[in-house]
Amino acid sequence: MLSSGTSARPFMGIALNLSALLVLVSMAAIVKSVSAHVPTGQAVFARAFFSLPFILAWIAMQGPLIDGLRMRRPKLHLLRGLLGSATLGMNFIALSLLPLPEVTTIGFAAPVLTLVFAVLFLGEKVRLFRWTAVALGLIGVLVVVWPRLTLTGEADALLRFGALMALGSACCAAFVKIIVRRMVVTETTPSIVFWFAVTASCLSLMTFPFGWVWPSGEVMVLLVLTGALGGVGQLMMTASYRFADASALAPFWYVQLFFASFIGYVFFGEVPTGPMLAGALLVIASGLLILWRESQLGKPPAPREPLS
Repeated sequence: MLSSGTSARPFMGIALNLSALLVLVSMAAIVKSVSAHVPTGQAVFARAFFSLPFILAWIAMQGPLIDGLRMRRPKLHLLRGLLGSATLGMNFIALSLLPLPEVTTIGFAAPVLTLVFAVLFLGEKVRLFRWTAVALGLIGVLVVVWPRLTLTGEADALLRFGALMALGSACCAAFVKIIVRRMVVTETTPSIVFWFAVTASCLSLMTFPFGWVWPSGEVMVLLVLTGALGGVGQLMMTASYRFADASALAPFWYVQLFFASFIGYVFFGEVPTGPMLAGALLVIASGLLILWRESQLGKPPAPREPLS
């Protein structure tokens, strides 16, 4: 069922959703390309701060600006900001160390972990079928990261660290989804999006004493573009749910692996490995099984939140 105020134009919703995924994967590729030139904290600041003009313009288009910025549970906004900033930071570190499609695949663990955390922290009931799907997804993630975790050479320590950062990012993203489930009861979507960008900007700015650099003109343009693409991609993703059900859009989430593989190959010469492809198939199958089961139970999937 489409929510109130949503127009039944599924093809428009799918087009916006796929476009948002392409924009967000492109953003990740830019982050990867500048990771050798600026520290992670500075990249997180650019992603958050330079998205604010687009977010504010979008909120102003929805109605009175003050209504979109009002928050009722500031502690939850702060917690969401802390975890969201950690998600970004660890993801950006992983992008600097691992192939783009590999980081994307590990990120698919977030929806699977969200189901686990929903049981632990929200008391949701999950039966054998969905637990089986969760196990399948976690096995898929293990297939992807195991070759990195079992490397023993000193030169491979960074690859192990990158895999752990990608896993940590997926865990934090899952916690964010649990928090947002609580927040939407009292908070508006514009306020959640805006105050996260503000919180992430402030938190990442605190890393300034730890080695920020003055970027070249080209790198500065790319940093601004990171924030612009992140903001636009997030807004396009949000807009897609005005035209189509979350259940119709959820399967297309995995198309971003194709985008990541194509961009990774063309711009970074990254060729997907056998374990990565096998693990990706297991994780995608797990996500689709969970989606199918929830549709059978009459429980609509929550709209996917793009990378914080």
